[in-house]
Amino acid sequence: MLCSQQMKAKIVSKALPTVEEDVGPGAKVRRSVGKPELKTFDPFLLFDEFTDKLSDGMPDHPHRGFEAVTYVLKGGIEYEDSCGHKGLLQPGDLQWLTAGRGIVHCEMPYREEEVHGLQLWVNLAKKEKMGEPALQELLDKDIPRTFKDGIKVKVLAGEAFGIKSKVYTRTPTMYLDFKLDPRSKLEQPIPAGWRSFLYILSGKAKFGPAGSQEEHEAHHLVTFEDEGGDSIRVENSGATECHLVMVAGEPIKEPVYQQGPFVMNSQEETQQAYLDFQSGGSGFEKASKWQSDYMRNLKSNVS
Repeated sequence: MLCSQQMKAKIVSKALPTVEEDVGPGAKVRRSVGKPELKTFDPFLLFDEFTDKLSDGMPDHPHRGFEAVTYVLKGGIEYEDSCGHKGLLQPGDLQWLTAGRGIVHCEMPYREEEVHGLQLWVNLAKKEKMGEPALQELLDKDIPRTFKDGIKVKVLAGEAFGIKSKVYTRTPTMYLDFKLDPRSKLEQPIPAGWRSFLYILSGKAKFGPAGSQEEHEAHHLVTFEDEGGDSIRVENSGATECHLVMVAGEPIKEPVYQQGPFVMNSQEETQQAYLDFQSGGSGFEKASKWQSDYMRNLKSNVS
């Protein structure tokens, strides 16, 4: 049992069930953060569980002002961007893309396999929004992990069970993948002042301190009170393994103005992002004439 009598468990704030929605032929999304019920959850802008098969994927599109984190659970995603990165994400792989001042990229399902994964958008502070774009990638085999007292953990970002991820987070962030055996108990410390949520992928569990526990099942997002505790307590209350991810981050506490793929601090800055993308200036210089192999091949086939 991974518990400490010195820690005080946070109380559940809300639990949101997610609904699978069609977002294109073969593509489905369960959105939690980013829905009207939870428009933003500072510093997080969006959290999706997605599946995709035989769709057109996400052809060339721009971003500015935040980080997009993709975690593949099944299948594969081919990617390419205007900064010269190109590759394939396979099951268990993590990609941490910093859009910064501007990037254009393409994400496509690999071959005819069904893709299942998670995407998290992490906001950047004003001082970081116009920084250089960057990409960090961890293959599944390189992600730190351990097993103790019936609990498996993969440390995608941050620290758990005494092991740390190599991922550098401009906005301090914790991203942990837990699998709990039946009746196992977890208590994960959360830094003071950070906001936190859990998303249940399969199984069910009880959350919160003894006497105030709430039980929730797969495809629910569970948020916790910011104050009044320094850990998240989870108990697998089902007869099967419970698979969930835990996400926490330090709030930025700045205005957020999001319009499509651009996340800035004001409407004027967002409008400028559109103008810069269209003109190929102020961050989008590399992207103005860039096309992915996918788009070039598509145009070649049409002509």
